[in-house]
Amino acid sequence: MTTRRGFLASLLASAAVPRLSWADAGDPAYLAAAKEPDGQYALFGLSAAGQDVFRIALPGRGHAATAHPSAPEAVAFARRPGTFALVIDCASGTLAHRLEAPEGHHFYGHGAFLDGGAVLCTTENHIDSGEGRIGFWSRSEGYRRIGSIPSGGIGPHEILALPGDVLAVANGGILTHPDHGREKLNLDTMRPNLAYATMQGVTERVELQLDLHQCSIRHLATDGDTLAFAMQWQGDLPDPAPLLGLHRRGGAPVLCQADLAEQLAMEGYAGSVALSGGQVGITSPRGGRAHLFGLDGAFKETLHRTDVCGLAARGHGMIATDGLGGVMRLGADGMTPLTLAPRAWDNHLVRIG
Repeated sequence: MTTRRGFLASLLASAAVPRLSWADAGDPAYLAAAKEPDGQYALFGLSAAGQDVFRIALPGRGHAATAHPSAPEAVAFARRPGTFALVIDCASGTLAHRLEAPEGHHFYGHGAFLDGGAVLCTTENHIDSGEGRIGFWSRSEGYRRIGSIPSGGIGPHEILALPGDVLAVANGGILTHPDHGREKLNLDTMRPNLAYATMQGVTERVELQLDLHQCSIRHLATDGDTLAFAMQWQGDLPDPAPLLGLHRRGGAPVLCQADLAEQLAMEGYAGSVALSGGQVGITSPRGGRAHLFGLDGAFKETLHRTDVCGLAARGHGMIATDGLGGVMRLGADGMTPLTLAPRAWDNHLVRIG
């Protein structure tokens, strides 16, 4: 039987246990997955200057990691269609938890934290129905699965936490099935959308005009007011379809395009998106370039870099990674190399905090 004195003692003991922060993991500014020359995969913490802060081995290729807002924890997702995610203690470099997608589901490679980091949200596919789902996991209960909601579309990819515990969801519209690997099964009928949701369900959904139904909405960035979404064109090439959209809740989306030659050079593919300092950037590893736009949707400039893809905010500018091991600063003077390492950075660069 627990006595009152024992109960109070346990409370005091738990209060005395220090809570770790990202400072205990070296205070990294970003997370990025990479493939190393020996074929091994790892998750890296990077400083704002692009230097290595830590390295943690991964059992396979990573896609995007989700950073807890305060604790030094990262959730690394298997490349879609994957059925596991790893919760990594970045202070000790150890595996804290392994999450398995519920039976009949698979993950889509992205996640986000709500409620101050108490709830992990994951993008998923319900395999039998093809319906997109958002799964919820309780961190205080060892990342126990506590529920899910429909995502509001098919193929939810990136998910982003907005102020007020609202989620933005990039429903890419592409139907897949594990039996067919990464094959796209509904390109003629796909209808991507941008959805907003709480843990109770979808509250708003935004679709593009019908002739752009093959613009798969994939990745998201925000400055707390404007939401930027990057797209990947699933129609015929060459085609100068827009690859970037801007949206404010309750309004219509603004679609952004460069001049014809530059738009074609992107090869229908935006790999990452970032928003910082009154500018929005998208990258195309296929086109070997980044495009910068104003918040009004006007095209500003092109920056060239082979196999560039990862992109994140850095102060009033941006920072990017490429498949050749480079980390670059994007600023008024263009794209400036910061570091170069013998590794191939994967698609995404995740800002912490």
